[in-house]
Amino acid sequence: MDIRTDLALESISPDSLPESVHISTRGRAFRITEITIDDDSCLDTIGKGRGRYITLEGSSLSRFAEDYQSMTEELAAELSALVPEGDILVAGIGNNDITPDAIGPQTAAKVLATRHLSCDTVEEEFFASLRRVSSLAGGVMGQTGIESAELIRAVAAELRPAAVIAVDALACTDISRLGTTIQLTDTGISPGNGVSNHRIELSEKVLGVPVIAVGVPTVVDMHTIVRSLTGKKINRELPNMMVTPRDIDRLTERASQLIAFGINLALQPALSFEDVRGLF
Repeated sequence: MDIRTDLALESISPDSLPESVHISTRGRAFRITEITIDDDSCLDTIGKGRGRYITLEGSSLSRFAEDYQSMTEELAAELSALVPEGDILVAGIGNNDITPDAIGPQTAAKVLATRHLSCDTVEEEFFASLRRVSSLAGGVMGQTGIESAELIRAVAAELRPAAVIAVDALACTDISRLGTTIQLTDTGISPGNGVSNHRIELSEKVLGVPVIAVGVPTVVDMHTIVRSLTGKKINRELPNMMVTPRDIDRLTERASQLIAFGINLALQPALSFEDVRGLF
């Protein structure tokens, strides 16, 4: 497959859908496209297996957007439909020292961790209404010598969560989607897949619990940009590089905040929008 993208929306042509692929649209604050794949027959052609792939497209992920509350609530609603009841482990995938790869760690840092809270006294009874959530950002193999999947699998084996929410930066082919798009999927994630840096996948098969992946595109490769601008096929032997927006630091900060906001609302329905906003 001669395309570098983590987005299911960019991997599938609506004009030639296999019988096992179904597309529906909805949304208010976001333009939401849900792609449902019934089986694994498309793995060799589009690189996507059985599951749900939900893409939320907006003009901006900034908290200064007029419809920011609607955006976070819509994101939370989409997440809630994928996350099972029970304890949740939120894992931030990526390298916090490399800005385009920092969405995962920055999101994990903003997630409300509640597993350590107790309700032993009357004053603490409110804690009993909160779902038990743990947060982890363990770095990348180049920093630790440990695969992200190995680390998360070990933690999950100890904590026994009902599911893992894995947050990571993604690659795309359409530069207009950089920092404006969120993908949710219940199939897990293969870190580094979009930039040809394949690592052990984070999936139910590997971790033993369902994995909901959340990601935002932050990079696109130069060959893809040239091909989209010229319409010509690129010689793959030519040097290539990954390109990121000039304001990637601001993009990463805003995207991680929106995702964390949505995760907190989805996992803690006892909290209002104003409650969660007070955390930031």
